[in-house]
Parts: sequence; structure tokens; C-alpha cells
Amino acid sequence: MPLLKRRPFFLLDPPKDLNPEDKSGISTTFASGTLSLTDLVNKIYSILQEDFFEGLELNGRKDGSVSACKILKVIIGSGNTKMYEVGWIGQDNAETNTSVLQADDLVIRKKARASRSMLKIYIRESTSQNSPWIIHANLAKKYGIPTEPPKDLLNGQGLPKLRRGLENGTTDDVRKKLKKGEPIDDLLLRPTADDPSLSKRRPLSTDFRVPVDSVGDLLMVWDFCMTYGRILCLSPFSLSDLENAICHKESNLVLLVELHAALFHLLIKDGGGYFMFLQNKRRKLKVTLVTWAEYLCDFLEMTSKEEFSSSLSTVRRGHYGLVHTAVKLKILRELVDEAITTSAVRQNIDEKIDQQQAIAASKRELARNKKEEHKLAMEGVTEKEMSQTDAAENVNGNVNGQVVEKEGKEKKNIYANKMGEGKRHLGTEMEKQSVQSNSLGKDRYYNRYWFFRHEGRLFVESADSKEWGYYSTKEELDALIGSLNVKGIRERALKRQLDKFYNTISNALEKRTKDVTQKMLLQEAALRRSSRVQAQPRDNPSMLFLKYVNKWKEN
Repeated sequence: MPLLKRRPFFLLDPPKDLNPEDKSGISTTFASGTLSLTDLVNKIYSILQEDFFEGLELNGRKDGSVSACKILKVIIGSGNTKMYEVGWIGQDNAETNTSVLQADDLVIRKKARASRSMLKIYIRESTSQNSPWIIHANLAKKYGIPTEPPKDLLNGQGLPKLRRGLENGTTDDVRKKLKKGEPIDDLLLRPTADDPSLSKRRPLSTDFRVPVDSVGDLLMVWDFCMTYGRILCLSPFSLSDLENAICHKESNLVLLVELHAALFHLLIKDGGGYFMFLQNKRRKLKVTLVTWAEYLCDFLEMTSKEEFSSSLSTVRRGHYGLVHTAVKLKILRELVDEAITTSAVRQNIDEKIDQQQAIAASKRELARNKKEEHKLAMEGVTEKEMSQTDAAENVNGNVNGQVVEKEGKEKKNIYANKMGEGKRHLGTEMEKQSVQSNSLGKDRYYNRYWFFRHEGRLFVESADSKEWGYYSTKEELDALIGSLNVKGIRERALKRQLDKFYNTISNALEKRTKDVTQKMLLQEAALRRSSRVQAQPRDNPSMLFLKYVNKWKEN
């Protein structure tokens, strides 16, 4: 969520209202390939503000006044001109009548689709390189975005020489950078005699119960629930409990019912598309243990995704537990994707970003003050202390003078200690105010590394997001750090982050190791006991998810 500076996993997908079928913005995206991050954010922000799409709720001009409405249909006319059929929203969010408007009549939005801060985070999480910006291959494939850069970039107009060196071998630029000690692209590195001795990386553990290509969905859903549990009114549960529950064949497990119900209630409170869908079906807006599957069916109907069609009939027959594990996670991911767009979550994210920025500003101010204090310390004691020292020496000799000088140094040490404590406090606050889990960085092959405060494992995601593994011991962490080549730009950045959070990560790994050992001992004890008496399944530590109680549930 401290190393998670902004989430998730859930930011790896574009906002739901970006239409993957709309290719009008692709050329603009390529033309923006060499923009700075700030300029790219501003450009995208302005495009989003001007774009209107089906389902968007906004305000429009009607009979000389401004009223709330919703776009029902985008009408393409001759010359690609666009008109918009809108439904006017009255009391209780009911649509009263419809009109056809021009874009000029729909210039007033009810709320921004995404803040600039959120766009900046999204761009960083969705790209593997800047100048030019290159998005991850899985995202390009998912949303039908061409991966071939324009010819002007391939011909060298804006494409850095260093990147062309990936195809042409080591260039003069690369040799110069290596000579200066500057990091270069990791894939350009060639073994040399003066290379540092790198340790061998340990093999990853892959003993997940869910399919390996579903691990990302599992982590994303769990991390979202841990990060926004208070908003969801959903008390914490472990990643292992969620994994075990998802793989279980029972249809009404309390943990999964509470998780789905919390997401449904959030969407209902937001008054968006799901709320309107339920109203059209005249549903009671109260999700219970008995009715939760009906609300799940409603959601699957609303999404109208072919991959969920067979599962919809299974859930309708009351057999949610028989739905394939991977599909269960895809459904939950779809729910979380909707939840992220709600006002409550977006407001919370924006608030935390603002808090982080304020803390960062305080840290910069503290650093400036420390620099000034250090400068004064280098100049010796202050003029006042100097005069006191001279007077003391004239009267009592060097002894009292040494006392005064010692007191001056002690004052500086006390101030320096306070500055250090202030910096540590701000660093802790920065971690507390983190908005979401963030990748620690990538290795030379673009594998991403993830750490979560509430889970004592270091997860590794392959570049195509199809393979996952993890490290779970301090020895594995040390071997990983020792294997990173700091001459490469990615592995240097990754090592810097691992070094920065080494104590936090290693302590979490060791704690989990102890917990796993304790759990194994309890399982052995339960097994021995079951040989004498009939032990209840819930007594087994691996079945703790059956005991879940939502302590934050609203009455």
C-alpha cells in the first residue's frame, strides 16, 4: 500500500471511460512520445476534459439553464461531426426526458474524470520507458494500441542514440557513459574484467493456489481491500485467507460474501451506473447473505462480457463456488475497477496525494534548514558564544572557556538530533500517507518487484504480467540485492529502493517466516489430535478463512 505510493495494480488499466475502440488519440499519443512527463500529463488532461462518451454524467444547457444529464448515445454525422443524445436527470436520479445536444452545450462537467496527480501516477505505472514513452506490451495488446513507433522516430528524429544502440550494439555514447560511471540501459551491458562480483539470484517460489496468471488479480483485489477497508467498511484479512477462500467450492463463504457486499454497497452509494441498473430492476438496495448472489448476477448482466456469460448461469443456479477460480478473480477485479472510479475512493486518493505532497514539501524545508545549520556549525560557535568564551578565559583561564565551548557544541548536537528526529518523523508520515502499493522497480529484463506492508513476501511480476513468483526469506532478499548490477539504470534504481526499505522488508520476511513455522506446528498438533478425536475443520490454521468476521460492517 509504505512502498506503495499509488496502488495498485489497479492503475495498470486505463480509466474505464477511455474507449479502446477509439483510435483517434493514437497518433496524438505517438506525437507526444518525447514530451516531458508534465507536458504529457497536461496534454492528456486537456483531451480528457474535451472528450464525451456514452454513460458520462455531466451538466448541460437546457432552456437557458444548466441541468444534470447523462450521455445516452454519441451520434456521428457527416464529416465526423458529433451530436449527443442525453437523458435529463431529475429527482432520485431518474431520467425525465431526452434531448440531442451539440458539444458546446456539454462543456460543464460534474466532476473531473482524473486529476493530474492521478494521471502522472498512471503514466508511470503503465510505461516501461520515456523519451519516447513506451507502454507495457500487455496493455498495448489489451487495448489495441500499435507497438511500432512512427517512422520519424525510427529514423532518428527524437529517438535517443542510446536506444538505437540496443539493436546496433554498444555505441560510443554507451562507452562514454560507462567511462564516466553513468548508468545505461541494462540490456546494453557487456561483461568486463572490472565488473563487481555479483551473487547468484535464488529461484522464485511459485506455490500459489490460484492459477499463476491470476496472481496479479488476487494481489490487486486484496491490496485494494486493505488500502480502502475503512471506506468499504470491510475489516482486514490475510492474502492467504483470500486465496484459500477463492479456491474453496462452498458458495456462501462469509469472507467472499462480505467482500462482494462491501463493493456492491460502495457502488450503490456512489449513484453511478450500477445504482441505475438496480433501480431499473427495482431491487432493494440492501445486500445480504441470502441475496448477494442476485446482486452479483445484476453486475454481470450490466458488464455484458462474454467471458462471464457461462458463470452468470452458474451463479443464478446458486453454485457460485463452482465458478472457475480465475473467473472469480476476474469478476472481483472488474468490481474493483468500478469501485476505483467512485467519488469516495477518488477523493481519498486525491487527499492522500495532497498529504504526501505537503509532507514532501516539509521534508525539503527541513533539509534546507539542516543545510543552513550545518553551515553555521562549520563556522564554529556563534559570535555570542565566542564572546562568552573570551570573557571566561580572561577571568578563569582555559577551564571555563572549555566548558562554554562544550556547551555550545552540545546545543548544536541537540539541534542536530531534533532535526534528525523530525526527518524520521516525516519519513514515517510519508509511508503512512502512501496511496497505494507501488512497484519497487525493475530488473534488467523488466521484471517488476512488489512489496506490501501487510504481506511478508517480495513478489516478482514478469514483464508480460503472465508469470509471478516471490521471495520469502531474508537470505533470498540478500542474494537478490547482491545480484543487481548497478551499472544498469533499472537495476541501480531497484537496488536503491531495496536498500532504502531493507529493514522494513527484511523484518516483514522474518516475521512471516516465524508465523509460517508456528502455523505448521499448529497443523501438526491438529493432525495428531484428529487421530484421537474428530477435529473440526475450522481448527486447522489453513482453514482460518472460515472464521472470518467483518468487524467494520455497518449495521
